[in-house]
Amino acid sequence: MHQALYRKWRPSDFDEVCGQEHISSVLKYQCAEGKTSHAYLFCGSRGTGKTSCAKILAKALNCTESKDGNPCGKCEACRTIDLGIATDVLEMDAASNNGVDNIRDIRDEVSYTPAALKYRVYIVDEVHMLSPAAFNALLKTLEEPPAHVVFILATTELHKLPATIISRCQRFDFRRIGTPAIAERLAKISASEGFDLDADAATLIAKISQGGMRDAISLLELCSGNGERITVDSVNEAIGSTGRDSIVKCVRAIAQKDHETIFSEIAGIVASSKDLTVFWQELINFYRDLFVYKSTDSAKKYLDLTQIELEQLDELSAMFKKETLLYHSKLLDDSFYTIQKQSALKRSAAELTLIRMCDEKLDSSYEALMSRIAALEDKIAFGNYPAQENENSIKTAPVAKTDEPVKKEETKVSALPAVAKNEPKTANPTPLPYWREAVDKMIRSDVSLSGFMTDARGLKNPDGSITIRFTNFIAHSVLQSKKNALRALISSYEGREIPDAALILELASADKKKESSLDEIMDNLN
Repeated sequence: MHQALYRKWRPSDFDEVCGQEHISSVLKYQCAEGKTSHAYLFCGSRGTGKTSCAKILAKALNCTESKDGNPCGKCEACRTIDLGIATDVLEMDAASNNGVDNIRDIRDEVSYTPAALKYRVYIVDEVHMLSPAAFNALLKTLEEPPAHVVFILATTELHKLPATIISRCQRFDFRRIGTPAIAERLAKISASEGFDLDADAATLIAKISQGGMRDAISLLELCSGNGERITVDSVNEAIGSTGRDSIVKCVRAIAQKDHETIFSEIAGIVASSKDLTVFWQELINFYRDLFVYKSTDSAKKYLDLTQIELEQLDELSAMFKKETLLYHSKLLDDSFYTIQKQSALKRSAAELTLIRMCDEKLDSSYEALMSRIAALEDKIAFGNYPAQENENSIKTAPVAKTDEPVKKEETKVSALPAVAKNEPKTANPTPLPYWREAVDKMIRSDVSLSGFMTDARGLKNPDGSITIRFTNFIAHSVLQSKKNALRALISSYEGREIPDAALILELASADKKKESSLDEIMDNLN
């Protein structure tokens, strides 16, 4: 019967534990010196070795032929624990056994001596899933268990555990395993299993696993399923990724405002078996790398990249200001929820977001404004603005000589329009002061709106009616179905009932007069 690779290659002693030497060395010493604790707490992200270390510790505590704290793996105790048939080593998944009755059963059992081994070991996985009543039932037993009982609690979410539980355990924090360590382990497994694994593919798998050895080995097994050579392309194919080259091409197109390439890339992803959500996640991560590279002189310490990839970042980061990178990152983040959860709107949301990233004037948000101001400051600082007309080219009308003095009345500027004293001033709509807060509240109640509400502007008209102005058709259409909820929200801020007719959802026309003098300044500088 076939056994999954991550189970087959699970470490059998402390020396084989990869990337957690700060923990395995302590546990090994405790077992060698007989100074083990009655309760342990293993916390860390998934696939970092918590359960593996718990099983090794259970073997080391009961091994009859242990050497320097390591279990021998050959005695009866080690073999029964490895096979999962040891009655004195009980594994419990708290996700499915989280009731107080399950913990009471354990509390009643601990008073009995082990049936065959030296210690009775309770391994409780995902312990944060226990109910409050179950935690209370566990407290006293966890604090003063019998000498023959050891508890090993494992969790991926330490913050959900009561402080009373944490204080009764010896705590070990499992770190994410580094990319080089995972890649080295994958190469070793591949050599033993007969896989043909490229070094670059091993590194890519290690990056994708995000520090989890189990995920890395599982992906390696998936990529080896066809028996062919495991390359970077085959790894990307397995996870539905477009690859780094596609990301680089898309980011360069954004910097160059190349709409044709953007639409072409999205169309290629949709037409292929690639996943647009995976592409979006990789694009968000790439912008993170760009910002890190732009913000520090020692980016190589924080970016797990090859020299070629660093050179790509160097080229692309020069095309953006920091403010622009932050603005783009916010747009990507806002639209991620729509792309992830609204399958029918994935393509439209992706294309609209990328086009907005090409031109900040399509967005009225604070981040877009800061990006435009940064570009304006840059152009002014380097003197990159239109030259003034040569004064020699300015033709002036000849002034007739006269001996008569110039009268004061004749020096009045006639170009200024006359304004009647009683002429009423034109009243313009004013921005809603609470609009940003209302948008955030609306998005929290319905995350699918996050990609549509960010570009809208709320305005109050002189007659008391409210106008919500959108810059793209899809956002305008989607919010039409949410008009009642939006009207109720605005009414709560206004302190009065807004009639349906008094809430206007307006689609701004393309030839609409610019509302900001910044548009005119930027156009002149361009």
